Amino acid sequence: MSDRPIDGLLLDVDGVLAVSWEAIPGAVEALSRLRRDAVPFRLMTNTTTMSRVRMATALREAGFDVEPNDILNATMATAQYLRTHHPGAGCFLLGIDETADDLEGVELVEEDAEVVVIAGADEAFHFDNLNRAFRMIMAGAEMVAMHKNLYWMEADGLSLDAGAYVLGIEAASGRTAAVAGKPAPAFFESALEALGLPAERVAMVGDDIDADVLAAQRFGMTGILVRTGKYRPDAIAAADGEPDIVVDSIADVPDLVAGGRARSG
Repeated sequence: MSDRPIDGLLLDVDGVLAVSWEAIPGAVEALSRLRRDAVPFRLMTNTTTMSRVRMATALREAGFDVEPNDILNATMATAQYLRTHHPGAGCFLLGIDETADDLEGVELVEEDAEVVVIAGADEAFHFDNLNRAFRMIMAGAEMVAMHKNLYWMEADGLSLDAGAYVLGIEAASGRTAAVAGKPAPAFFESALEALGLPAERVAMVGDDIDADVLAAQRFGMTGILVRTGKYRPDAIAAADGEPDIVVDSIADVPDLVAGGRARSG
C-alpha cells in the first residue's frame, strides 16, 4: 500500500452523485464537505440529454451546491473537438434539441452534413434519425460520437446508451467514430486545465471502470471506483486493468482526500 497525493477531484455525475437526478445517499453531504475543505473539483460527465444550465438546476433541486461552471460535459468537449478538427463544417446532430445548447460555434444542418454528431441515447434515437445519420455517413460524412458508453443506470434499471448504437453504425458503415467525451484524452486534458492541477495530483471518481477509472489512470490520474450506479462486479472482472481505489460510494471520498492525501493499494 502506498500514498498518492491528491489535491483535486473530477467527479462523474450519473451513478456517482445521483441516479435519475435523485441524490445517492451521502452524496450531497460529500460535495458540501469538499467545498468546505476547499478541495477543487469539477463534475465531468458524458450526460448529454441536458444542457449544463439545466443539469445544474436538476442537481440543485436534488440538494447539491452546484453551478453550471462546475460542470464539464461531453457536449462541450465535442464542440471543442469540432471547432478544432472540423472548423466550419455542417454537422447533423443525432440527439435532442437541448443537446445543441452546449455546442457553441458549431453549425448544425439537417441535410448533406459533413459530420454526423452522435449524442447520448435519447428520444431522438428512432429509426428515421438513425437511418438518416447512417445514410449521411455512407455518403462520406465523418462520424463523431460524444461518447461510446454502452449503458447507464436509471431509477428503474439499466438502460442502453449511445455506444450500442454507435457500434451498430460502425459495423454497418465500415467507419469508425471519433470520440470526444470520456475516455478521450483531450477531454481529460481540458478538465485538468479547468482545475489548474497536474494529472498526478488529481483523482477521477466514477462508476464506469473503463470510461472513468481506467481512462483517467492512463492519463496519469488516480482512479477511484464507486460501488453505486452501474457498478457491476462482472464488468470489473472483464476490464483490462484495476482501479487504484474502490469505495462504497462518493460518501467515502472526502475522507480519502483529507489533507491532500489518499491511500491506495
